[in-house]
Amino acid sequence: MKKLVSFLKKLLVVLAILVAGLYISGYSYLIELGAKVVELGRTSAGLEDYVYFDSRPIPKSDNPLTWPLHTDYNLVPASGKLQKLHQDLKTVAFLVIKNDSIWHEQYFETFGKDSKTNSFSMVKTIVAASLAKAIEEGDVKSFDQKVKTFLPWLKGAYADSLTVGDLATMSSGLKWIEDYENLLTITPRTYITQDIIGVMKTLPIESAPGKHFVYQSGSTQLLSLALTAATGETISDLVRRYFWNPLGAHADANWRIDSAKNSIEKSYCCFNSNARDYARFAALFKNGGIWNGKQLISADYVKESITPQFEDGQDYGYGWWLGSHMGKRFYSMRGHNGQYAIVFPDDDVIVVRLGHEQLPDLPDVRYSADYLDYMEEAFAMLYNETVTSP
Repeated sequence: MKKLVSFLKKLLVVLAILVAGLYISGYSYLIELGAKVVELGRTSAGLEDYVYFDSRPIPKSDNPLTWPLHTDYNLVPASGKLQKLHQDLKTVAFLVIKNDSIWHEQYFETFGKDSKTNSFSMVKTIVAASLAKAIEEGDVKSFDQKVKTFLPWLKGAYADSLTVGDLATMSSGLKWIEDYENLLTITPRTYITQDIIGVMKTLPIESAPGKHFVYQSGSTQLLSLALTAATGETISDLVRRYFWNPLGAHADANWRIDSAKNSIEKSYCCFNSNARDYARFAALFKNGGIWNGKQLISADYVKESITPQFEDGQDYGYGWWLGSHMGKRFYSMRGHNGQYAIVFPDDDVIVVRLGHEQLPDLPDVRYSADYLDYMEEAFAMLYNETVTSP
């Protein structure tokens, strides 16, 4: 018994030293992260994480609109390849919209048209567009306005040079490592923290902004904080007022916040909505910023947002991923684990895929093979033929 008591005392001392070391080294968030891993039974972020964290509700539109169904709605079945892709990568929703009507629609597991799932980085596109709206309304002067106007605590050798436009185009120069899998990096830390502003205040602008494309979730987080400071509204309220309400969102959404105490959105991710409502935002840009005959966002911004801004970022505009495949140009909202809302403007087609997993990234590009597979299979269904990659 004495040996057991002695062992337990030593164990407590070791644990106390470990905990103290985590706090001193800045890794105290690993304690909370470890607790969440035990609670959830997994080490990665998930589609329904909002269930386990605090969030801010975003009510559906005051005038919800129902997507029209195409005359050929669900007449063409998914191919064997597409069905296997859905099964292997655990797709929960797949939509093909043609001529602003739902042409094909499938849901899996217990998910349906109203089911909320994590947007992950798809919401970065919406936050960037919110900057354009804030400029239209005069709350922000221009894309060249300095971020320190709104966030005076910003630090680093180049903090005074940083503009809001740099944040929207992923050229901020922020000290940040984009890595969801390495639990010792800043991305998991911000995902789990209960004080997102406190974390962002520790990160300097360490290189000259506006020079090079470097994809960083922290840039979007800073952008939303700047927008809140500029407008006096939360990013949730802004997105609902700018887009979700006028677009006729048919179901309630929510946005994860760091904690009930601080109530700041994790704005680089963690917006939770459904496939049909995500598609509304894609359709808005496909139609040049017009929805139901009304110009909701500047046509000039729509054009600029789908234009590459840097030589080393030819596949990125203002929040949109850009590319071409099968001889078709496209732009997309894209998120962790294969959340996609892909616009083919010349074909009047939108493809939305939500799910639990994606394939590893292909070499020398910033996307995975399934990204292209979903495009190919959608068009194979539309034209009832086999589409092969060039």
